[in-house]
Amino acid sequence: MTRRRIAIGVGGAVVLLAALDAYVVTTILVTVVGDLGIPINRLERVTPVVTGFLLGYVAGMPLLGRLSDRFGRRPVIQLCLVAFAAGSAVTACAEGTQWADGIITLTAGRLVQGLAGGALLPVTMALAADLWEERRRPVVLGVVGSAQELGSAVGPLYGAALAAALDWRAIFWINIPLTAAAMVAVHFCVPAGRPRERPGIDVVGGVLLAAGLALVVVGVYNPEPEESALPPWGLPVLAAGVAVTAAFVLWETRSRTRLLDLEGTRRGPLFATLGVSLLSGAALMVTLVDVQLVAQTLLGEDTMGGALILARFLVALLVAAFLGGLAAWRFGERPPLVAGMAIAALGYALIATWPEGLRDAAYGPLPRMDVDLVVTGAGLGLVIAPVSSAVLRTVPAARYGIASAAVVVARMMGMLLGIAALSAWGFHRFHSLTADLQTPLPFLMSRQEFARRLAEYQEAVRDALRTEYQEIFWITAVLCLVGAVLALAVRDGGRVSGGAGEAVAETVPGTRS
Repeated sequence: MTRRRIAIGVGGAVVLLAALDAYVVTTILVTVVGDLGIPINRLERVTPVVTGFLLGYVAGMPLLGRLSDRFGRRPVIQLCLVAFAAGSAVTACAEGTQWADGIITLTAGRLVQGLAGGALLPVTMALAADLWEERRRPVVLGVVGSAQELGSAVGPLYGAALAAALDWRAIFWINIPLTAAAMVAVHFCVPAGRPRERPGIDVVGGVLLAAGLALVVVGVYNPEPEESALPPWGLPVLAAGVAVTAAFVLWETRSRTRLLDLEGTRRGPLFATLGVSLLSGAALMVTLVDVQLVAQTLLGEDTMGGALILARFLVALLVAAFLGGLAAWRFGERPPLVAGMAIAALGYALIATWPEGLRDAAYGPLPRMDVDLVVTGAGLGLVIAPVSSAVLRTVPAARYGIASAAVVVARMMGMLLGIAALSAWGFHRFHSLTADLQTPLPFLMSRQEFARRLAEYQEAVRDALRTEYQEIFWITAVLCLVGAVLALAVRDGGRVSGGAGEAVAETVPGTRS
């Protein structure tokens, strides 16, 4: 028992390492933009740095997870750690005489990090399935999943703290000794054997899924959003992405070896639950990126100051995640899912109506900004545990590992598609709102006149940014409302009966003598 716990503890630590890096860039984007010489009003140029990691994470997760079924858990974890370290080194080396050189290097490094990091969660979950019997497995899977969730909450603060104390590149350099230590721990603690059954690997399905997502992301990425929300190649590339995704779905229904085997599952409740996970992921990523941008572009905060403002949301997220688990155990999964997405929708509506003098706004004695961020974080946090629990109710026990990973895949897909689409639309709106602004030049006018015009110009830019952020948060509120409606179709375990304590005791290791 002790060796199994050590093995899964090491696996959870590896998952946490990758999860931290999924979110570190959200608090350092403005710093990176300045370091690479990109104007603050051209933030769209750094979007691939965020979407590149998420794309790799989603693409690598199911395919490399299945690879471990064939070749064993330990070698795949070690391979991913080596690739993760290599991607970190490439990311840390990003620089160039032109901004495009730095962005290309950053995106390439983050893509490799994402591919490697995305595989670590399903492989560790599969390891848990190898080591624990069916009745105790859900609790162990929950422990591994909590490491992923902890990374989403701590990652932005971790990145901001390292960037403030050292440099943003230190965030990625430090991964190299951390992965080396993880390699040693994995070698001594994770069993080396291969699974008895060695299933085939759905390479075609993995390639189709990755290609479909990549085409959608490329289709909405517009480096010059002044004229339109989509780039010139947008519509044909998006159409190709939809076609490839449809081909993936068709392949999965007919292939003998499937990337996501849904046999024996209740598909309606499963898809509803994954839909909630996808929409909550989109909302989470919008918050991590745009609240930080609000803090740095409108409130004048630095990287650490913006992270501390975001901390209100993140702390509420963690506390509510625990409460959501208790609520799901006591009342079933559907009530906290519906309530959580509805509360999140309310929170985003409140954020969308933030006034110009936000620092002075209050609800009586309570600062408005703090209250709104706590409400939003509490709403999304309530969803975390019930959505995983609800998925496990829709699948046979033999598919707990892939089902748990599917929840994270759906959330990361929501993050990827949400930030890509909303960024493309938001940047276009910003440029359309500022199209008629003329940057004042200190020629043929007095210093006083130049100072006055410059102040007017800066205020107009802030108004445009405020409008862009407000509209993005309104859209996010609508997405959360859709999630609340979807949650009504989630299969509910129902209220716990008087014998629940005994059932829990049967599930939690060590509670039975």
